[in-house]
Amino acid sequence: MHTSGKGMPLHTKVLTGLILGAVCGGVAQAILGAKNPNLAWFNDTLAKPVGNIFLYMIFMIVVPLLFSALVLGVGELGNAAKVGRIGILSLIMTVVLSGTAVMIGLGAVNLIAPGDHIPAAQRQELISQYSNKAQGEKQLEAAKKEPEDPPLIGFIPKNPFKEIVRALDGGLLPVMFFALVFGLALASVHAEQAAPLKAFFDSLFAVSQKVVEYAMKIAPFGVFFLVFRTASSVGAHLFVALGMYMAVVLSALLLHQFGTYSLALKFVAKISPAIFFRKMRAVMLTAFATSSSNATLPLALQTAEEEIGLPRDVSTFVLTVGATANQNGTALFEGVTIVFLAQLFGVHLDLAQQLQVMVLAILAGVGTAGVPGGSLPMIASVLVMFKIPAEAIGVILGVDRILDMCRTVLNVTGDMAIAACVTRLSGRQGDALNDTIQATS
Repeated sequence: MHTSGKGMPLHTKVLTGLILGAVCGGVAQAILGAKNPNLAWFNDTLAKPVGNIFLYMIFMIVVPLLFSALVLGVGELGNAAKVGRIGILSLIMTVVLSGTAVMIGLGAVNLIAPGDHIPAAQRQELISQYSNKAQGEKQLEAAKKEPEDPPLIGFIPKNPFKEIVRALDGGLLPVMFFALVFGLALASVHAEQAAPLKAFFDSLFAVSQKVVEYAMKIAPFGVFFLVFRTASSVGAHLFVALGMYMAVVLSALLLHQFGTYSLALKFVAKISPAIFFRKMRAVMLTAFATSSSNATLPLALQTAEEEIGLPRDVSTFVLTVGATANQNGTALFEGVTIVFLAQLFGVHLDLAQQLQVMVLAILAGVGTAGVPGGSLPMIASVLVMFKIPAEAIGVILGVDRILDMCRTVLNVTGDMAIAACVTRLSGRQGDALNDTIQATS
């Protein structure tokens, strides 16, 4: 597999790995047959270990990345409440738009059910491939025992450190609750007292992001072997389901981008959506190209003030906080992905569980790193909660980059839309914004 072409972007390498893995796996299945012992030996002794090296690098950073991101994100929202009317309005708009995004995503994935479009025999083969007998027996044995110090109401931990240790065995929700409370408390203490701890979490978050970057550097090889292993045993049926999954995600993102945001802009901010999106073109293109809300922030700040006419203090506050704590597109994507993988692996999620997915996805929108691949650790840890193998994220890895680029556009557009709505609701619009509003009347 050639993925080291000089100057080739990482996402191109990952996509190349996906395509080559699918083609080579399909050819191997066609020539040798899915049950061929030599093919089975190759998958078990080479493809699986190499693919898992990449996955385990993602898994090992789940807790520090998620905890630090959520503490910092919630801390920013906590600070928002301190700044008065603008902060409260920003918080309300963030929750409303994030909740709407996840509802659109869950509605679409349940309506289309892309994970159901795989024959029963192939689904069983997929489950068998991703199952670990020894691990399954261990989990079964653990399930028979009464858990020590179970979280109160299922999510309030008695010992958060114990839940951190078992985060990938179902302890994620208590860890997130602890991070939520910790972040709010951090935002509530005096700035001088909070500064050292905030600096520690900033550093932990930055280092965790760097580990994700390291993992993504070997992603092309990991994706090749993961996809090869799946294609050689399950065949083309999986890729039909994967194509439908992509269509669901992209359709839901488009609906939220040009539907929900347009309504908010027209009826709350009183701005023409067409003019708003035209002025946002450079920002959206930068977000699409970089897949990073953080990298897009400088241009977004400039556009907010010079093109759209938002007050500098409002746009700086809302966009800076939003780069970490308002990830509408990420929340939508994670909700769809979790339900899709549950469908694919034959795990039925009832209404209560899907509401839990919705809450987790909204929190994930607050606590997901604004960098390429930042959502993968969160998805992996949530899958375990619903008895889906964390390794299942390998199914969507090859197409994640293009979806990442698209959902980042939604994230930065949402930040700008909230800034416009908050400006209008707080009565802060100046002459520049009035000119934009009048031009749309």
